[in-house]
Amino acid sequence: MVFDILIKGGIVIDGSSRPSFISDIGIKAKRIEAVGDLSGSSARQTIDAKGLVISPGFIDVHSHSEFTIIADPRAEGKLLQGVTTEINGNCGLSAAPLIGKAIKQREDDLKELGIKERWKGFDEYFSILETRGHAINLATLVGHGNLRASVIGFDNRPPSPGEMEKMKSLLIKAVGTGAIGLSTGLIYPPGIYSDTMEIAELAKNVRLYTTHMRSEGDRLIEAIEEAVLIGKISGAHVHISHLKTSGKKNWGKLDMAFKLIEEAGATCDRYPYTAAGTDLDAVLPAWAYEGGTSEEIKRIKDISIRDRLREDIIHAHPEPSYWKGIIVSTVCSDKNRWMEGRCLSDIADRLRLEPVDAMFQILIDENLRVGAIFMSMNEDNLKRILKKPYTMIGSDSSSRSIDGITAKGKPHPRGFGTFPRVLDRYVRGGLLSFEEAIHKMTGLPARIFHLDRRGLLKEGFYADIVIFDPKDIKDKATFKEPFLYPDGIYHVFVNGRLAVYDGRPTGNHSGEIIKNQRFDL
Repeated sequence: MVFDILIKGGIVIDGSSRPSFISDIGIKAKRIEAVGDLSGSSARQTIDAKGLVISPGFIDVHSHSEFTIIADPRAEGKLLQGVTTEINGNCGLSAAPLIGKAIKQREDDLKELGIKERWKGFDEYFSILETRGHAINLATLVGHGNLRASVIGFDNRPPSPGEMEKMKSLLIKAVGTGAIGLSTGLIYPPGIYSDTMEIAELAKNVRLYTTHMRSEGDRLIEAIEEAVLIGKISGAHVHISHLKTSGKKNWGKLDMAFKLIEEAGATCDRYPYTAAGTDLDAVLPAWAYEGGTSEEIKRIKDISIRDRLREDIIHAHPEPSYWKGIIVSTVCSDKNRWMEGRCLSDIADRLRLEPVDAMFQILIDENLRVGAIFMSMNEDNLKRILKKPYTMIGSDSSSRSIDGITAKGKPHPRGFGTFPRVLDRYVRGGLLSFEEAIHKMTGLPARIFHLDRRGLLKEGFYADIVIFDPKDIKDKATFKEPFLYPDGIYHVFVNGRLAVYDGRPTGNHSGEIIKNQRFDL
């Protein structure tokens, strides 16, 4: 047989969770042509994989690269940790639809990333991506926040019957264009203003519902119950984003969380860190967000309203140690660059302010555009979550590179280290086998997210492949130095083309948009 590329004698872990085996793999064009003993075959290029693991390309089920992939299509932070496919559009925020107040709310993001194009729907967005090219495959959910902001804006009220129909229409159009499901972000505006039935009615139009729930701490159990109910009413499969028990007083809730998830047949994802990352203004109470960014800033600036904000925040987080666990990761202004990588307690001391007042000042100075890392989780619970057979791996990060427009601040190291960290810390550390971990990164997400002919090393499947050293794979990114590539990953194929060779990106942008396969509800 004659192949374009022949991978010889590697340890094949095929993504199905079955035991590894020694095998060759032959690639023609975009597909895996043969798996087995291919002695006597020839190829344009041969790679010796003896002693190395050959795995399906990793699938990052929880990504936020909607805009960074346009700004920098290299996506090197993901590619060099073995990610060949991302699921975007999580937490209620997607690339489309962007209509009315939805596009207005995203303008600062687009300008900051130097993105000049504007679009309304996924058809236009996909066209821009295809024109530019991109290094990894992309699938996307539809953000409920986009639907609501496009139709209702950021008002704290239920939709009228006519507005509900408009949201349904936008959702159906997005799914018809290729989106694979619906996501919610129920701690963020405007999703925070929706009720259970609004979401359930929308979810009837998809087969997959993913959710950043209303609570991951004090009301964790109630939040899971709501997610399960939405799945029951709508018939959509429920997938819980970055399952966690946030805050020490909530660490004991995991058994009940598992019980509810398992009874519902739901799934979840998690990143292998005990620190979360999101916008700093997530600390504010829900009522502060109403009306969008401009109204939120007005409230923070208004002294009388700020007193009420302070009271609500301190009531929710009375412990002084809370502020030591919040690290400013990214700011926009040069004058506040010194804050990046520092906790709010230290920043407050330098500013001679109370931590909550320091936070208000930072949010005003930066026009709310402040990223933060929250140290709030428990390692034992993380291990228990990762061990569950229905848990997949998601970075909860956008794609970045070590230089260029996306190389800013001190973002969470999960953007460069998630997948190698699982294989090093939790496989070589004894929690999971290589077969179990790779199944969580490949075959399982491909099945749950309906990624056709991906996630397995199987004849006829797309040749998304990672070759790594099982003894040396290791994440290197840290909270102080997040822009560091991992060790031990040698070669990465995306749709049959070498995207990483001998640990270095080749510049091949062979990623594709993975669109929803049409289905009958």
